Amino acid sequence: MIPRYTRSEMARIWEPENRYRIWLEIEILAAEAMAEQGIVPRSAVEAIRARGKVDPARVDEIEKTTKHDVLAFLTNVAEHVGEEARFLHQGMTSSDVLDTCLSVQLVQAADILIADVDKVLTALKRRAREHKHTITVGRSHGIHAEPTTFGIKLLGHYAEFQRNRQRLMQAKAEVSSCAISGAVGTFANIDPKVEEYVANKLGLAVEPVSTQVIPRDRHAAFFAALAVVASGVERLATEIRHLQRTEVREAEEYFSPGQKGSSAMPHKRNPVLTENLTGLARLVRSAVVPALENVSLWHERDISHSSVERGIGPDATVTLDFALNRLARVVDELVVYPERMKQNLESLGGLVFSQRVMLELTQAGMARETAYEIVQKNAMATWREGGQFLDRLKNEKAVVDALGLQKLEALFDIGYHTKHVETIFARVLG
Repeated sequence: MIPRYTRSEMARIWEPENRYRIWLEIEILAAEAMAEQGIVPRSAVEAIRARGKVDPARVDEIEKTTKHDVLAFLTNVAEHVGEEARFLHQGMTSSDVLDTCLSVQLVQAADILIADVDKVLTALKRRAREHKHTITVGRSHGIHAEPTTFGIKLLGHYAEFQRNRQRLMQAKAEVSSCAISGAVGTFANIDPKVEEYVANKLGLAVEPVSTQVIPRDRHAAFFAALAVVASGVERLATEIRHLQRTEVREAEEYFSPGQKGSSAMPHKRNPVLTENLTGLARLVRSAVVPALENVSLWHERDISHSSVERGIGPDATVTLDFALNRLARVVDELVVYPERMKQNLESLGGLVFSQRVMLELTQAGMARETAYEIVQKNAMATWREGGQFLDRLKNEKAVVDALGLQKLEALFDIGYHTKHVETIFARVLG
């Protein structure tokens, strides 16, 4: 998590001030629930709520002696509250505070990431509609295949980010879990109703079996979802990078006034933002394996997961937040060149219509193997020598005999390939 790739709203979630604020709220809510049961005096809860506060620097100072962050935190709170602070943490263990707090932080992060995806969706929808009928060539293996539209290209990414939004919603639900169950999770020293009260106040669900910690399969699913979203970012970034290549030049990142592409070559216009997004996606995905390895803890609890989560929690969410916002801007400002798309589509002399010719020959009674051989022979000659594919087919007696010149020429209508554009858009956008 470095300033260059950090947005303040997400960063604040992981700052000590927010963490300690959540810790204190968890402790106070638990005390409130215990006051309902007559375990903690109501006056003590009122005093803690009124005077309770945390000084992160002081907590760090105390921790140098205690070597325990939660105890250092409680000591600092007591310094502000006074005698009534003894009623905090009754029957609780550190994981009750730490794990429930992490759940709150991940929910906060998920809310921001979902809003980020909405920005990407808005940009993709607008640009997809704008280029619904902008003809371009579809490529498989990086090679010209058949015509499509640039709008359909973008719509595919829109549909993917719709799924990514659902994944984030599911990931948020997965980690929206509260554990206030005490040592080894048996509620021996704390009533389960306290956990229910805290969970309800924080907008979380009760963890059915916490063992002392919230099971880490939940967190693994969360970071796996972030990784899938990051891969969606990279897929779109990679598409734009390819389209910006000099030999293609069908679309490119916005190049602002005064921007420089190279320290050595003044002519350069490099896809630096989408290259950056590709790298950031790798960082987000790097959190998945450690999160998966966190699932296997010793018995009811160990803290091997703790150091991992202190790193991947902030890093993965902050990085993905930055990436999604950058991607939304790249799509919003993307420069598109329809004429260049048309030139590229036509550059192979009509070879993109080869399948339709072959299919029509089979419909006319020709064996598929024969039709394929004739079409491929003329296609390869056009590939090697240039010229127009249609002209070669007109000189192929077997083709003209089977189809006739008028029908053969009609097979090269671009509209044939775009006749279902509205259907595809309706499936995605309604």
